[in-house]
Amino acid sequence: MRRALAAVLLLLTALTFAATGARAVSPDEMLANPALETRARTLSTELRCMVCQNQSIDDSNADLARDLRVLVRERLTAGDTDEQVLDFIVARYGEFVLLKPRLMLSTILLWGFPVAALIAGAIAIVVSIRRRRRSPQETAPLSDSEKKQLKKLLAASND
Repeated sequence: MRRALAAVLLLLTALTFAATGARAVSPDEMLANPALETRARTLSTELRCMVCQNQSIDDSNADLARDLRVLVRERLTAGDTDEQVLDFIVARYGEFVLLKPRLMLSTILLWGFPVAALIAGAIAIVVSIRRRRRSPQETAPLSDSEKKQLKKLLAASND
């Protein structure tokens, strides 16, 4: 039964590899255990290459990316959970190493800024529209002195 499960996991890993195209992972990095290798590949897609910065370490050919891939596999082989592996790497390299930063107090501005900007923009649009729609009745009536001055101006223009 275990052999069948291992064969299925190996087949799924091979199909995933074939479907996603060639990756930077070299055969000497790959683990013999298909379940661990699948976990390693999943974790590698979540980590940023510190050299390339917009690629995962799974896609990058940089030496640092290779070192991180090896480190991920070493930690998994040592028995770490996925979260422990990520925590270990974040402790070494900082939150920037994650392609999707965690929601924490230190990253709240990163997560909250787009929402705050959207709300501020919507409020600005609503205020602008309301100012443009003000009707003439909302203006203050003329005072007595203004009415007298207006009558003088109208009389002078009619002459």
